[in-house]
Parts: sequence; C-alpha cells; structure tokens
Amino acid sequence: METRAPYVLIGAFVLAAILAVFGFVYWLNNTGGIGPRTNYHVQFQGPVPGLLVGAGVLFNGIRVGEVTQLGLAPDNPRFVNATISVATTTPVRADTKVGLDFQGLTGVPVVTLEGGMIVAKAGETPTLIAEAGAGQSMTQAARDALRRVDTVLEDNSGPLKDTIANFKTFSDGLARNTGKLDGILAGLEKMTGGGAPAQKITYDLRTPQNLGPTGKTLSASLAIPEPTAVAMLQTQRMLFSPVGDNPGFADFLWADSIPKLVQARLIDSFENYDIAHAPLRTTDLGQADYQLLIDIRRFRIATEGETRVEIGLSARIVDKTGKVIASRLVETSEKLDKVEPAAAVAAFDAAFARVAKELIGWTVQAV
Repeated sequence: METRAPYVLIGAFVLAAILAVFGFVYWLNNTGGIGPRTNYHVQFQGPVPGLLVGAGVLFNGIRVGEVTQLGLAPDNPRFVNATISVATTTPVRADTKVGLDFQGLTGVPVVTLEGGMIVAKAGETPTLIAEAGAGQSMTQAARDALRRVDTVLEDNSGPLKDTIANFKTFSDGLARNTGKLDGILAGLEKMTGGGAPAQKITYDLRTPQNLGPTGKTLSASLAIPEPTAVAMLQTQRMLFSPVGDNPGFADFLWADSIPKLVQARLIDSFENYDIAHAPLRTTDLGQADYQLLIDIRRFRIATEGETRVEIGLSARIVDKTGKVIASRLVETSEKLDKVEPAAAVAAFDAAFARVAKELIGWTVQAV
C-alpha cells in the first residue's frame, strides 16, 4: 500500500519559512528591533532625490527608525511631506534639525536628525521642518556652484577680456625690453653687493736693481720693522689727493698693504745692494744691532696742478738701547702723464727706486 505524501503541508511550511526570513530581514533593516514607535511629520522645502519609503532615519549618526510615508505637499508642490517612525526613546524635540544625507559609494539617502532643546507640548506631534537645500546632493551643489560661477563670468566678460588684453600688452613689453631689464637687475645686484664679486687686479712694487757700485757695506746687523702709517695708508687701494672718483682704479689692488709692501721692497733693495749683510725683519730670530724705523707720510697720486706720484718717508736709525743715532726725511715725486693703473705703477717704481737708493746710502754711512 502506497504512502501518500502531505504535499500541501510541506508547501505551507516552506512558504511560512520564506515569509519569516523576509520578515526578519525587513525587521533588521528597518526597525532594528521591537519596541514602541513614535511618528513624526517632516517637511522638506525642496526636492529629495532618491529618498524612498523604508529609508533609514539617523539621530546623531545612530539608526533609530525609517521613513514610512512620502508625498507632495498639496498647498505647495515644491515641498515634500514625509512621515518617519522612530523609537519612542529617541529625544526628538520641536527644534530638532532635519537633513538629508547620502551614504556609501552609491549615495543612498537617509534622513538625519540632530540636537534640539525645545520640548513639544504633551499629546502634540511636532512637524519638523528641514533646512532649505537639505535634499541637495553633492552633485547638485557642484552644479549650482558652477552655474553661479558661469553667471559671474558672463556678467563680467567685458572686464575680464580687457584684463587679459592688458596682461598680454604687459608681457609683450617685457619681451621687448628684456635686455634693459637684465641691465637694471644687474645694476641693482651690483649696488646691493650681490652676484659674483668683480675680479680685482693685483699690482706689485718693483724692487730696484741698479743701486750703484757696492762701496761701503753694513758693518753691523740691521733690522727693518714694518713701517708705521696713519690708518688711511693701511690699505691695498690706490690713494689719491684730493680724494675723488677714479673709475679706472675700481679694481686696483696693491700686492699687500702699503706699509708691508714698502718694508718688503726695502729689504729686497738692501739685499740687492749687499746680500751678505742683508737686513732682518723683527720677526726673525736674534736681535739686530740697529733698527731702521720708517714712517710713511705719503704714498699717493696727487692730481692738483701737475699730476704726479708722491712718496714721502721719515727714517730713523736706533741702536739696541733705543737711542736715535740718525734721522732723515726722504721725499720724491714722479710725473704721471696718464692716470691709469699701469702708468701709475711704473711711476711708483721709478720714485721708489730713488727713495731706496737714497735710504741705502744714508744707512750705510750711519752704521
């Protein structure tokens, strides 16, 4: 005997199970739990793109309910009326702020509630008014912003065109005067001490060679300390009297400061006269019997009257005790036909040769 299967009972069970699963999912997605609910009316003053019945309701970011009804306002077709069902424990107030937010990559809209302090009267369900533009998505906001920018550009097209034309005229002027601008900038850089420093040209004082036949030689040791001079002479620059602007000497430098240069060339001159009894510097070892003390009075180009080179030295010979045994003033000048570095140095060489020859002869006789 065959067993008859209860197909009707099995089908009913499967259908009930499917409905239970769908109900459970709907409960989880929309209500989030079982409990008392309170309905509130919400009015949006503009479109609410994508908002559907069943959309979530968030209070301070927490899901508290869902949208249960949507419709157009009969008295104003621009407004949208909605009904939301939220948990009764949700602290919704009469002044709670209502907005529309778009979540996720797909921009699913949800109703957002935030804050509020004013408590509604007992038994009265408040109507929550959303802020203007609450339903505006980011895309729509960008479109509105671009539309406003386009309006501003259109209203100011004339001035903008003139401004661009002025920029073009200015850039054309800069292009035409690039050389002049480079010159101006180079001048400013030089005036402020910027840029690569100008290369200085160094000149030396030549030691005289022909000092005459060696007659009497130095019978005692002699030292020539660094000459003394006023601060103005402690320089490597060419000095002029009176002081003036001499562009040809802007890059001129003596090989050393004037006192050290005179000391070195005097010692060289004594060596050329009598190398066997050459004088010493005070920094050398030992103590000399005599010292030739030099004070530089003049070492310059004089431009008043006839242009000339002037050298003036005051010389004294002192012994070990500091006693002055001889003194002499040596001065000379050399005519300068052309005020330029090379000619000036040649004139200084000629004048210094006479000074050195006179000092050597006088010193040899004195010691």
